[in-house]
Amino acid sequence: MPTKKVKLNGTEIAIYNDAIIYKRGEYWQFRLWLTKERKYARFSLQTRNESLARNKAELHYHELRALELSGKTYYSKTTKEGVRLYLEQREKDLEAGLIVKGRLSTIKTHLEHYLDFIGRDTKLKELDAISCENYFHTRSKSKKKETISQTTVENEQSTINAMMGWLHKRKETYIDKFEFKKFKRIDRGLEDLRRSSFTDEEIANINNVLDSYIAEGKKAINEKENLIKVLTGYYLIISLMTGMRRGEQKQLRWQDYEEFEHKVDGKGYNLVKITVRGDTSKVGKTRKFVEKDIGYFEDLFKLQYPRFTELQKLLAKEEQIKFADALIFSVNGVKPITDRAIAYHFDKVLELAEVKNLDKRNIVPYSFRHYYITQKVNSGLAPTAVAEIAGTSTTQIENTYYHTTDAKMIANAFAGYVIKDGLLIPK
Repeated sequence: MPTKKVKLNGTEIAIYNDAIIYKRGEYWQFRLWLTKERKYARFSLQTRNESLARNKAELHYHELRALELSGKTYYSKTTKEGVRLYLEQREKDLEAGLIVKGRLSTIKTHLEHYLDFIGRDTKLKELDAISCENYFHTRSKSKKKETISQTTVENEQSTINAMMGWLHKRKETYIDKFEFKKFKRIDRGLEDLRRSSFTDEEIANINNVLDSYIAEGKKAINEKENLIKVLTGYYLIISLMTGMRRGEQKQLRWQDYEEFEHKVDGKGYNLVKITVRGDTSKVGKTRKFVEKDIGYFEDLFKLQYPRFTELQKLLAKEEQIKFADALIFSVNGVKPITDRAIAYHFDKVLELAEVKNLDKRNIVPYSFRHYYITQKVNSGLAPTAVAEIAGTSTTQIENTYYHTTDAKMIANAFAGYVIKDGLLIPK
């Protein structure tokens, strides 16, 4: 192995000819040239005693040379730099269409929690397999007093280990994954572990509140705060109406919406056809579905179209876009309303609707999707049909929603029976 023979200046002591120890103030220091990395390894030996300094220096010398022989390096990027490199790669995956924008946002959130736990300045090459063994314990002690589910942490750990495998292949880490502590198996059949949702009465109250909430904001719609309030109100009520995921709905454009009337037994019903584009869907697959609408999309269209037209007049021609390409839930048609705005107004609406025991329930805006899917299941739709509408797997629908409510269990109990002459008899 090539070495760099040291030249002594009279106050330094050679260690194996290519390392030295020297004094800085009262304490002995160590220095060794690392040929492969073209840098010096420098650090304090933390002793004033020359004999002890020699012994410690020889130990450090052998450790550093052993690293070189095994192909490892002394210098290392920080965990923050490692996350940055990984996210840059995932940005490229987004541009290539390999992942959707919502997935990238989720990855970023997961890795922020990881950095909070591991420390942003921790060296990647100082990490070992058990560095994250208490990850769940720390995450469950959230300072924000929010409920962190086991499934959420499992998903975060999966993202973290995906990054570690990527970094390991690029020789930035010595390990390819962390050994997280195993969780207790979740009993998917327990009612209290089901997806958090609302009661029918709560939804009725929320719908009434949202109508009033939107109407109140419209009174001074030219004020930005009220405009965001109104847009978020429509976002929440349409979320409940369609069961779309947050990323899907925020990226919904006017070209993805079609309104029409359908007659049943001579009676007309207003319907909307929604197209969820594959590049915005969590599963990367385009889907279309139809839902009843009592005028929310039409009201939102009447609000947005004149505003959009006036905003476009203020832009240079090359910056203008077609209304069909504009985002529905957006102030300017380009950037969607923020997650912070959605969370803020969601909390306000729940407070006005007097939804109880929120501190003991994992109620979030996504709970509207849970309620939507539960209603579809209870209406008698087959799991395959519900899965197609919601853009998820049949297995997910069966395992998570299909046996969750009293209404469905009662319907199952009466399946195969008919009422004849006031008696319940098998078909």
